[in-house]
Amino acid sequence: MNVNDITEAERARFNMIEQQIRPWYIQDERVLQALFDMPRERFVPPQLRALAFADTELPLVIDGVDSRECMLSPKVEARLTEALRLQPTDCVLEIGTGSGYQAALLSCLCQQVTSIEIDSRLAAFAQTNLTRNQIGNVVLETGDAHAGWGTAEYDAILITGSVPTVPDALKYQLAVGGRLVAIVGHNPIMTACSITRTAAANFETVQIFDTWTKPLRGTARPRFTF
Repeated sequence: MNVNDITEAERARFNMIEQQIRPWYIQDERVLQALFDMPRERFVPPQLRALAFADTELPLVIDGVDSRECMLSPKVEARLTEALRLQPTDCVLEIGTGSGYQAALLSCLCQQVTSIEIDSRLAAFAQTNLTRNQIGNVVLETGDAHAGWGTAEYDAILITGSVPTVPDALKYQLAVGGRLVAIVGHNPIMTACSITRTAAANFETVQIFDTWTKPLRGTARPRFTF
């Protein structure tokens, strides 16, 4: 890549990759290329575009209404994407569409993404973003998928909000050999995990990194101490 021949937005994406993402142990060149190719700034609410490449979560305020959801920081988006180990023929289920950016990123690396968003306002925002960027291999649906979605099996599943535990119903929506990536735990201790379905009834879990993010809507439960 010749950094002298790229636009200002491309330079900002390049700097995001080299200064934030590559130093955070992300080595898959396909993922890094997808991060450069996909214009993150086009998925950020207009009033926050100056922060599109900042190393922080961004609130999703749509037409002046706070959805109480956010875009993950770029390096977390990248690390979760890499952990899915996507192949070009994979079909992916994403739970929690948000702005549509994560689905768009996944779409660069697989055959098709089915993305489910519980908030109809966010779903409309994401669909507008995906359509404007001519991303044709993402199917966006509105609904609550935290405990599963339909009966199809997927090669990979990504949960974009944190969950206390991963429901068994979601694990069993993986094809054998499929990978599910989620941030698991309660505030302040959460861990990004990769779960691989190694056989019909066997699963292998690997902890990837510690982090924190908002709970996936519908999964948060009160914790009591005495």
